[in-house]
Amino acid sequence: MIYQEKFKIGLKDVAKKKQISNKAILEYLENIAAYHSDSVGYGINTSDQTHLTWLLLDWKVKVIKRPEYGEDLEIHTWSRDFVKCYAYRDFEVYDDKANLCVIASSKWLLVNHEIGKIVKIEKEMADLYQSETKKTVFPEEIQKIKLPNDYKNSIIYQTKRKDIDIIGHMHNLYYLDLAYETLPEEVYNKKQFNEIRIMYKKEIKLGDIVDCQYANEENRHVIVIQSQNKKTLHAVIELK
Repeated sequence: MIYQEKFKIGLKDVAKKKQISNKAILEYLENIAAYHSDSVGYGINTSDQTHLTWLLLDWKVKVIKRPEYGEDLEIHTWSRDFVKCYAYRDFEVYDDKANLCVIASSKWLLVNHEIGKIVKIEKEMADLYQSETKKTVFPEEIQKIKLPNDYKNSIIYQTKRKDIDIIGHMHNLYYLDLAYETLPEEVYNKKQFNEIRIMYKKEIKLGDIVDCQYANEENRHVIVIQSQNKKTLHAVIELK
């Protein structure tokens, strides 16, 4: 089943040249994924009853055409597959002229938040999503991000109340904020980056101090977010 919603690009959603920002794209995709889960009874509105939460593990996003402020978007999403405790979801973003602007793929983990454990996705639950197993936006599955060998820039950040989501973790979108803050000025100002990969590894909580390190290697910009003592890897972001 293809689930779809319309969105209008607002003022906070644009950056350079009045074009939609990468953070806004991720926000729209995250929202429509939540709306789809709400519609089948396994979303935010029912989590107190089901005790189930979807945790985002991976983003892979490619911007083909960047819409501008005030444009109307139509976003399509669908469940592509369920494997044990993992769910795979794809997206397509169209502008008001039906041009394909963005494609994206994601990987999610099902967790029982009451007991704090990963749980298997049962067939009865999976069937409600009516997965489109043959419809994919990328020819290959999401691959792990190769970690750099050497870093050129870094920042230290302590999480604040504004960063925390409804389950007590740093919100997924703010990892991208940290990545942009870590970029050297000349890189940040160079382009908007049309290919985004985010690999979430370990949640960041209120008051945690993280070390964000930047590397430029093999025509990719990589930001590694880890604990200050470098013992815990929290996330890896790759921008191209």
